[in-house]
Amino acid sequence: MSMLSVKTGKMISRRDFLKLAALGAGSLAFRPFSRLLLPEFPQADKLGRVTVGKVDVFTRPDANSQIVGPLYQDTVVPWIREAIGPMPGRINQRWVETPYGFVWGGQVQPVENQPNVPITSLSTTSLGAGMWVEVSVPYVDLILDNPPARAPWLQYAASINLPARLYYSQIIWVDQIRTDESGQVWYRLNEKYGSGDIFWGQAEAFRPLTEEEISPINPQAEDKRIVVKIWEQTLSCFEGNIEVHFAKISSGALYDASGSRVDAWSTPVGESPIWRKAISLPLSGGSASAGWSLPAVGWVSLFVGTGVAIHSTYWHNNYGEPSSRGCVNARPQDAKWIFRWSQPQVPYDPGDVTVEWPGGTVVRVEEKVI
Repeated sequence: MSMLSVKTGKMISRRDFLKLAALGAGSLAFRPFSRLLLPEFPQADKLGRVTVGKVDVFTRPDANSQIVGPLYQDTVVPWIREAIGPMPGRINQRWVETPYGFVWGGQVQPVENQPNVPITSLSTTSLGAGMWVEVSVPYVDLILDNPPARAPWLQYAASINLPARLYYSQIIWVDQIRTDESGQVWYRLNEKYGSGDIFWGQAEAFRPLTEEEISPINPQAEDKRIVVKIWEQTLSCFEGNIEVHFAKISSGALYDASGSRVDAWSTPVGESPIWRKAISLPLSGGSASAGWSLPAVGWVSLFVGTGVAIHSTYWHNNYGEPSSRGCVNARPQDAKWIFRWSQPQVPYDPGDVTVEWPGGTVVRVEEKVI
């Protein structure tokens, strides 16, 4: 098998891709503050990142059209437009046109490439010196400061010789800044509730969040409620009887890859208040054979005691189709709006609030009655 090289437009083999990734990861271990430049991403206003191991590229937005080749995970391509076309077996019928052909849209994350001017000093907070940052480039490779790897996601990446990596829209805490001998500025990245893995990442890849953009939306409004309709895969925010926000979402998957029904993955039906909100949390669960481990998930609003939440999503673009393991997956911009609008309010410092019963804004999950 082969893949498209974004730089050259030529095909390179999967084996060569893994060799290059392994060499890159190995060099970091011996030169932890070497000048690790961001990749040369394609020049386009909107880009797409492949979120799974491999996707097929078709001549038309139609799964029955000719396949012209594959794209492998984390390949970044210009996002020309979206189109609607047949994708048998899927609810989502959206496709993304790239310079190479059409790719099914559920497996292409919309991203941008917006490097930033580094911050050189940190403010004092209740968490110590630090700031919240959001990844503003398609992805950024990281240097593990305290090996060995602890988190399952990081162990998995190491097992297939891929570097630690964060993706567009992920949010994490920065608690140190360093400048190396070449003048490159690095942020130290530390998840408050993570497994203890600490990273260094190139500062240009991270956009500092401001207190203003986390400020509450219409906090004086009364009778706020959220309605999630499983059969429509939608979420609506209401103030009284007025719908003030609407979003396509992805709720709990009903079937696994083999087609077997998995009731444990469904999103719980009924009413529950939001009891905790955090700007960023690592999410994990499941079993050793069918588990998941997701770092730096942004805009988390927990509303069921078992850990079910409305949150940002960077690992798929399959909204409108059940895909999660119980949570309500939302586009980053939608998850952020819901986070700011709903109760309880969350200040920048510390960025994490838990409330006692009766809790905050009520989330009602409805299942269509047949």
